[in-house]
Amino acid sequence: MESHTLCCQDAKRIDLVDYLAQLGHHPRHIRRDDHWYLSPFREEKTPSFKVNKRLNLWFDHGTGKGGDLIEFGTLYHHCTIPELLERLTLNAASSFISFQQPLPSELQAAGERKDSPAGRIEIVDTRTLVAQSLLDYLTKRNIPPDIAQKSCQEVHFSLYGKKQIAIGFPNRSGGYELRSEQFKGSSSPKDISFFDNRTNEIAVFEGFFNYLSFQTINRDKQPPLTSCLVLNSLAFLERSRPLMEQFNRIHLALDRDDAGRTFTRKALAWNPDKYIDRSEFYQGHKDLNDWLIHQRMRPKLNRDRRMGRSL
Repeated sequence: MESHTLCCQDAKRIDLVDYLAQLGHHPRHIRRDDHWYLSPFREEKTPSFKVNKRLNLWFDHGTGKGGDLIEFGTLYHHCTIPELLERLTLNAASSFISFQQPLPSELQAAGERKDSPAGRIEIVDTRTLVAQSLLDYLTKRNIPPDIAQKSCQEVHFSLYGKKQIAIGFPNRSGGYELRSEQFKGSSSPKDISFFDNRTNEIAVFEGFFNYLSFQTINRDKQPPLTSCLVLNSLAFLERSRPLMEQFNRIHLALDRDDAGRTFTRKALAWNPDKYIDRSEFYQGHKDLNDWLIHQRMRPKLNRDRRMGRSL
């Protein structure tokens, strides 16, 4: 490669898998063209960041964002496009960088929806949540099966021709968040899940296991405590603002990682009189479910400490 400053077209051809490796990020598992990573943007235990090596595109299921190396690099390094191109040029001069051949024009557009049909999740069947492997997974997450069965289904799906099952949490557009001990993903279309319980207040959760944790903690209380919104991706927070602000009070129970704290601060800045940060309830833990899991190490739940008590 010549020593002139890389242009955007050059940068987009840099192999994302190789570039991530240079940054110290390596795939936890690989399924054909899909390389799954722990997200470079936050702390997590289950890989939710995917790079399709053939398309040379990434998608972060935690935020709903994706794209090419330019979009990744500016987010990762917190820099402008010119600053990224300068960084990449210096990197190319001092180390080996592999470049991919240009893709056919019909595959160049960024986004999860451009994956090959074989790489898309196809829902085969949905039924009552009874598979023992999924019930065992719920037990590990400290969620009683009867709580999960009220809002989740057992989803049988196909991915790359392989049949799998997962706990399926439906969204309002007909898609599912899919979780098992071996799988984390979602079927199209991705959207929020909204439970309108005809109350004046709403609790907002990042993921559905936190919603299930809230239901578990407050299972002995007379429902409904509040309406509930599960974002299923932080990317839906801002676009859900009109829905949330129909309520008098908005209780934020987002993750306590960097992304969750950033979005919590953003919402509080919109209207500190309406939005309330409830994450101090599970301070010292990543999220509400992480707090609930750790309660198994204690003789019993502290009955005087209930998240719903202050809602």
